[in-house]
Amino acid sequence: MTKAENRDEAKESVLTTARERDVKFVWLWFTDILGFLKSFSIGVEDLEMVLNEGLGFDGSSIEGFTRIDESDMVAMPDPDTFQLLPWSPGEHSAVARMFCDILTPEGKPCDGDPRYVLRRNLKKATDSGFNFYVGPELEYFYFQKPNGTIGLDDAGYFDMTPPDAAHDLRRETIVALQKMGIAVDKAHHEVAHSQHEIDMKYTDALTMADNVMTYRYVVKEIALKHNVYATFMPKPVFGINGSGMHVHQSLFKAGRNAFFDPAGKFHLSKMALSFLAGLLKYAPEFTCVTNQWVNSYKRLVPKYEAPVYLSWALKNRSDLIRVPNYTPGKESATRFEIRSPDPACNPYLTFSVLLAAGMAGIEEGLKAPEPVAENVYHMSEEEREKRGIGSLPSSLLEAIQLTEKSNLVKDTLGEHAFHAFLENKKEEWDRFRVYVTDYELKEYLPIM
Repeated sequence: MTKAENRDEAKESVLTTARERDVKFVWLWFTDILGFLKSFSIGVEDLEMVLNEGLGFDGSSIEGFTRIDESDMVAMPDPDTFQLLPWSPGEHSAVARMFCDILTPEGKPCDGDPRYVLRRNLKKATDSGFNFYVGPELEYFYFQKPNGTIGLDDAGYFDMTPPDAAHDLRRETIVALQKMGIAVDKAHHEVAHSQHEIDMKYTDALTMADNVMTYRYVVKEIALKHNVYATFMPKPVFGINGSGMHVHQSLFKAGRNAFFDPAGKFHLSKMALSFLAGLLKYAPEFTCVTNQWVNSYKRLVPKYEAPVYLSWALKNRSDLIRVPNYTPGKESATRFEIRSPDPACNPYLTFSVLLAAGMAGIEEGLKAPEPVAENVYHMSEEEREKRGIGSLPSSLLEAIQLTEKSNLVKDTLGEHAFHAFLENKKEEWDRFRVYVTDYELKEYLPIM
């Protein structure tokens, strides 16, 4: 069956489901360059037309899409992403959503569309025979109000006691995700008070990027329904753990996990170790993408289970990359877990740079250093330097400067998206740089 025939079949399935479930409205979803979810709705009577022709809109209003003098864009729904929203008003007034690919009026992909950026990088991998799978673990906080950081509980890691007041919120969120076709692996309370995690099951990177956007929306929607606020801000509270998005990743070729080798060191193939080496080499350059906010660098500090140094380990969770233990019979589960990304990133761009860095490691024939058995934080600076262990950028400004010089990130995002993203990040840093913080007022006002 051709690609066009597959799309026609998917469109017919959407129209049939919409009729059978009495859908009244359909939300068309896409993201801007920063990963913020954008949407407009159509009535079901226009659904067939929009599936065939797309829907025009002003792209100059969307961060990173286009300039004012070439503002016309077309949102083309992806029928494979059609799902009913589980909190629709009623049985006979259902609402559905579809993710869109953004096109020019001529039908060409928009260079500023993050979904296209990921599609383009995935195609490079598939042209080489690889499929890229990811499994991100997104952490987040529940607070009583959106303008404060008073939590809902004093529970800790894996606690399942009455203090975990958000248990029902997690359960209801899982049910909503499952109704939308998103498989959930597990859920639990995280280390910090009122911090939580729901893990989605491993799948291909494009589907997972869509799932991450849906996940963040559903978590916030269920919280709002219960008059509380959920946030994916990387470090909302000083002195406790921040929220990460640990990304498990692997390459498959001809249906087999290309990272596994029964005779390889640590049961890892030569290709896997080169992929890992690529992640280590290029991490400083892509950190501006995986950790794109000023606040992201308040999380990337020692002592709070967030990585700072460019090392990898088989067990230690303080390193940038962890390789979970191999279990006989679970060869397909061989993977790397990179721990630096945070849950406020743009998942389309993040998965793109992770894939590109790993593939560059393979293409360049890079060799991974030996894994670190000790706690890197306990090493002296001299010892880390002797062992060649570098570090991630410590601020958004440093990250911007490294990314700006990166040919890998530029090639991965494409010229348009690369410059649009960096321009936004520079503006954010400038706003932060001139802002007078509460810390400065508390420290300096009484003595100066």
